[in-house]
Order: sequence, then C-alpha cells, then structure tokens
Amino acid sequence: MTLIGARIPKLDGPGKATGETRYLSDLEVPGMLHGVIRRSDRVHARIVSVDVSKALEVSGVHAVLTARDIVNVPFGHGKDNTPLKGDRVRCIRDEIAAVAAETESAAAEACRAIRVEYEDLPPVFTVEDALKPGAPEIHAGRAGNLPFTYDYAHGDVAQGEADSAHVVEGEFVLQFMTHCCMGTSAILAAFDSEGRLTLTSLTQVPFLYRRDMAAIVGMSPEDIRVIQPPIGGAFGSKLDIYPFEPIAVHLARATRRPVRIVFSRHEEFVSSPTRQPMRVRLRSGCDGKGRLTFRDAQLWLDNGGYTSWGATTPFVMMQTFSSLYRVPHARFHTKVAYTNNPYSGSFRGYGNLQATFAVESQLDLLAEKVGVDPLELRLMNSQETGEKTGQGLEFVSCGLRDCLESAAEMSGWRAKRASPALKGNVRRGVGMASMLHVGGGAKIYRSDGCGSVVSIDDFGKVTLVTGSTDIGQGSETVLAQMVAEVLGVAMDRVKVINSDTDVKPWDVGVHASRTSYVAGNSALLAANEAKAKLLTAAADLYELPKGELSLSGGFIMRGAEKVDALDKLVRTLHFTGKGELLVTHSYFEPASVKQDAGFFGNVSPTYAFGTHAVEVEVELDTGQVRVLAVSAAHDVGKVLNAMSLEGQIEGGVVMGLGYSLTEELKIREGKVLNPSFRDYHLLTAPEVPPIHFKAIETEDPSGPFGAKGVGEAPAICVAAAVANAVHHATGVRFTELPLTPERVLNGLIAAGVVRDPLA
Repeated sequence: MTLIGARIPKLDGPGKATGETRYLSDLEVPGMLHGVIRRSDRVHARIVSVDVSKALEVSGVHAVLTARDIVNVPFGHGKDNTPLKGDRVRCIRDEIAAVAAETESAAAEACRAIRVEYEDLPPVFTVEDALKPGAPEIHAGRAGNLPFTYDYAHGDVAQGEADSAHVVEGEFVLQFMTHCCMGTSAILAAFDSEGRLTLTSLTQVPFLYRRDMAAIVGMSPEDIRVIQPPIGGAFGSKLDIYPFEPIAVHLARATRRPVRIVFSRHEEFVSSPTRQPMRVRLRSGCDGKGRLTFRDAQLWLDNGGYTSWGATTPFVMMQTFSSLYRVPHARFHTKVAYTNNPYSGSFRGYGNLQATFAVESQLDLLAEKVGVDPLELRLMNSQETGEKTGQGLEFVSCGLRDCLESAAEMSGWRAKRASPALKGNVRRGVGMASMLHVGGGAKIYRSDGCGSVVSIDDFGKVTLVTGSTDIGQGSETVLAQMVAEVLGVAMDRVKVINSDTDVKPWDVGVHASRTSYVAGNSALLAANEAKAKLLTAAADLYELPKGELSLSGGFIMRGAEKVDALDKLVRTLHFTGKGELLVTHSYFEPASVKQDAGFFGNVSPTYAFGTHAVEVEVELDTGQVRVLAVSAAHDVGKVLNAMSLEGQIEGGVVMGLGYSLTEELKIREGKVLNPSFRDYHLLTAPEVPPIHFKAIETEDPSGPFGAKGVGEAPAICVAAAVANAVHHATGVRFTELPLTPERVLNGLIAAGVVRDPLA
C-alpha cells in the first residue's frame, strides 16, 4: 500500500500531546541567566538620559546594557532598526535597556528601576498624516516618511477602462492582526570556550538568520550555530530578526554566561510582529458579458516605526491584482509609510488576505452589474493549465475551475443563491471567493533551493538530513513519507534530522508555501539515488537484471520474490573491497526566476489555487454574523498526507474566520489596547462552523509526486467569501474588517436596512 496520500499522524504528535516535548521556554542550561528588556512607554520621543544605577543594585543582576554599551549595528530591510535605542524611540515596542540576572523576577525588578528621561516629539499615527508635507520626520534623512514604493503594470489600463461596459470602485480598510502563537517569542544565546556562539532560536530561516545575526553582533557566520527546538507556532512571525535576539547575544557576551529571553504573554501582544494594516483603493472593469478588462489598485501600508517583512508584502499582493483570473490590463501602486505605530512582519498569506478581500469583493459587484451569478462570472474568467499571465506567472497546473465547481457543489450554491433563507429578523446568504498564491516557493533571493542527505545504516534504518525546517506544519512527516515510499520501508524506519545548522545542508527557510515542494523534491532526489545504489549493488551481488528489482517492505524484491533484506544488503556493502557506505546527497533548485525591476517573471515554479463558499446567518437587530458552514476546494497538485492536509485547511479556515469576524489588535495613538487573550477575540471551538473540504489533484509535473504547497492558501480567501455572503444576506457591502456586530449593525443602520434603536 502506498504511503503517498495516506492518513498518517504527525511524527511529533505523541510527544506534543503527552507533554513530553520540551520547548525553548522549558530549556535551562548550566549557568543560564534570564534576560528582560526595558521598553519605551512613549511612542515618539527623544531619549534625554538613561539612569541604570538603581538597576545595578538589584540582587542577582549581572549586567545592564544600554545603547552606550554595545556596537549598535542597524539592521532590517530598511537598516532602520537597532538592538537598543540610544537617541530616539519611535514606537511602543522600543528597547531602551536590557538586564541579565539570576532570575527572571530579579531582571524584571531591575528593569523597573531604570530611570528614563524623555523629550516628547510630535507623533503620526496614520499613513495620511505621515505623508503630509511638513509631517514630523520619524527617521532622520528619510524626508516624507516614505521608505518604499512599489509600481507594477501590464497592458494599458486606460484602454481597459475604455473597453469596459461596467466599472466598480471602492476603498477597503484592513486591520492589525497578531499571530497568537501558543509559544511566545524566545531565544537562548551562549558562547563556548572557543568564542563560538550557539543560538537556540525559533527562527524560520536558520541559514539567513545566521548570516544576518553575524553582521549585527560583529561575528563571522561560520562561528554561529543555530539550533531550532520545537516551535510553538510561527505563521511567519519568526521570519525576521527582531531586536530581542541580538540583545540576548550582547547580554551573553557581557556576562560570559548563557542568556535566555522569553516574552511574557503581554509582551508577545505588544512587541511581536503583526499582520500589516492597509488601505486599498481599487477600480475594476468588465465588458458587457462579464469578461474582466482591467484592475487599477492603489495601496497605502502602515510601516510602523521600523521596517520588517510587512513592508515587502506588495511583492505578493501584486500577483493577485495582476493574475487572479484573466486580467488583460492591470496597474498597481503602493506607498509604504513610516508611522509611530507598531511595525508589522510576515504573516500567513503574506498580504494576500488583504489583496484578495478587495479583488473578490469587486468580482461580486461586477457580477451584479452584469446580471450574472458570481460563480458564472468567475468561471468565465478563470485560467486553465498552460496559461501565462500578464505578469509572467506560468500556470503549469491550474485547478481553479475545478475549485470553483467543487466549492459550489459542496455548498449547494446554486439553490441557495436562488432563494436566500429568511427567518424574520435573521437572514441567510452564501458568498464565494477564490485565491492565487505561490505553491513552490518564491525566488526572492538568488537561491530558493534545499539540500538533503539520505543514509541507511547497518540495521536498515534510514536517516534524512534535510535543510528544511518544521515549525509545526508537519513537514518532517511528509518528507519521511516520501523517502519511505521511494525506499520501500515503513514510516518507523525513517528518522528526520533538521534542527542544527552545524549538521544540515543549506535551505532558504520556511516561507512561501515552499517546504513540501522544494524540500520534497530535494529529498526525493537523494532517496532515488540511494535506491539506485541499492538496486545496482543487489543486481551485481546476486547477478540479476537490475530492471527486474524493486524495494518493498524492507526487502529487495524480484517481482513477488524476496531477494534479500535491505539491512543485510547494506551490511554486505561494508564487507566488499570498496567498503561502501549507503549515503547520498542532493540539492534541488526550483525552476523559477527572480523577477526583474518591473516585477515581471515567473517567481514560483507552481501556483496554488482555491475557492471557498461560505454560508452565513446575520441577525439584523444585533449585527451578529454567524458562519454556518465553509466549503473549501483547493488545488494541491497531489495529496501527500490526507490527515495533515485536512489539518492545514481547517487551521487556515479558522485563522481566516478570525480575520473576518473577530480579530483586531486595537492600536490607538500607537499603543496596544487589548494585549491579552481576554480582550483579543480568537474564535473558540463553539464558534467554528463545519468545514467541508475537497482536494483537487492536478498532478503538477514538477512537484514531488505531483504535489504543490498549500500551507498559506486556506486562510487567504475566507474574509472575502464571508463579506460576499453577508452582502448576499443583507444587501449591504462591507469593506472594512473585522465584521464585528457593532460594525455590521452600524452598516445596516446607515443603509436603512434596520432602524437605529437609539434614534
């Protein structure tokens, strides 16, 4: 029985379910000190003085560092952040000083004893204010508070608008959202007797992290080792370096002791990265039959006080505006502005939730203008396998039409659209939205590759050393499945090693839904080479035709006949005159390109597609939106692990529902107002509706066993589908998230659907 497509539990599941797994917050090493950071309580101010004398008097304190005590190397995408701030604070997260002490409580007490004198500076909290002439300059020398712009176009938008029978336009407002990882941010930094630095880190990009960290702390990358413990959630939040990590290194260097920093839950809410807020102004057109003619998008992103990965999301968003459905003319312009708000990082979907919300909302509006069902308009414009978009994305496999039809069938779309159910003051509606995302990585760097090493020991146990990283998504299990399938062994005969840069080969990291595709192809190359060596050796040893031999059940097989046990053959190789070991290695680089300066080019070797149909119930007198069911169809290329895939879909849908309905990190005048799970509304189990799923298998020709990435996809189009369903139920179009009862009720009152109870 093949392992590919089977329902196989995660290899790390038992340890996590029983509590045996030890996370970084559980880890203690001899001599370890605890690090705590003193942060700013101002959003924009000049630092006049920092007095640490009282902090040094606290019992158990070994070091108190300020910007004066370290080489404060700028880092980040804009080289605008530093580990400690010495002259100015620009947002509420800013790190003024850091303490290392014998206990966490002593370090916290010392932080409270630090006295900081400020001179307040005028703040800016909106992109509009930041870009006004004469606005307070947040970073000296960056006049206009405009660190980045993005411009892309194909075709001729003016011609597209002239060809349009219908044009719709609107503005969409998207909120701050935080990752809510169960494990908070943490790091352990330790120098050995030779001066080498070991970082036990939750990073998603260990090799890039090692390179970037070396520059920040003044070391050679070869002298830094990165070890990744089990990670209690990431979703993109560990893609960048944040100041607390080099701070831990500086504390370890100053004390000559290992130093661990672990965020409190409050600190996680206030100081970890967020999904970036933005305002999107979009115009879309179609001809009289509903064929799309153009899209013209302008976006304004709140960069916050510093530049992290959130500022680069337009790179992905433009692909949705240019290439989700056939769009002959497209234009995309984005401004990314500094403010005194918290800064944003990478988040599952990487800007695509925001872009898809705007695009798919306007598709429904166009369908209404034309007078056709929203499903029919989408089918009319959906691409098929072999098409190339105006931006140069090449769809070597494309199941978008199948996704649309399957989601419609699962949800009972046509019947429910024809007669929405009415229950007095409760109305029902169904909405639909699709998505496009990279499905095999994205060539952001010169390399998007991954290395693998496969070895088989004397007892027939297989070890895969992979450059890839498992951040909870289950990649260890899927990679083990692939190797076990090729070598004809059971899953319990394969061990995956992936947590130590001193051991594993190069890999770019976990992002862009790339691991199953890129690391999977790499593992397959090494496994197939090992298989070839085994079969060649067996053919030579037993004087049999190699073409008649295979591997199955831990044996060399000739048809249904067992020729020899795998472990015995490996031992035999050791006793030959060659003294051969069964070790193979490979490196896989996907056939994608780094886009040119105009953002043209096939940035991923394959692309993921999906469609969600959502049924909602809206209480008119309260504005409460209840999602009754979600029907999700996703083009996954090939199902590798049915259980893991269902988990990805369900988790992504729930994350998307939170974004749609309840989740908002509330920032007012630069400060976080709801820094706890009590006040930040994650969906609870009773609020999660039934989720129906169908996998569309398009057998991508370049994917491992035909598979492509799906990790980010299920979160992307939920919000648009929910908003479209609410519009179907109420006739009111909502363009700002989340759709809280207050926002929905106010919208219904403004539209005259219900009367204002206070009027």
